[in-house]
Amino acid sequence: MRGELWFRAKRYGWGWTPAAWQGWAVTAVYLVVVVGWAVYLALRLDATIGWHTGKQAWLSALPILLFTALFVMVCRIKGERPRWRWGK
Repeated sequence: MRGELWFRAKRYGWGWTPAAWQGWAVTAVYLVVVVGWAVYLALRLDATIGWHTGKQAWLSALPILLFTALFVMVCRIKGERPRWRWGK
């Protein structure tokens, strides 16, 4: 009962590519969140990207890691089964 697939398996390699407007929308939201977080970190006066160490580095990377995991889960649920492909 997966319904319409939002993502199809890539023709070459492993992973997905958007196949429906919902897939494109999820991908766009993911990109806006990741770019927005990077811009936020770049504009913070008390932070310098690339020079974080320890706890501060993990706190800066945590939102991107969480949103990436969420994005992969959506692709896995609403997409074809991924596997390595050599093309057709």
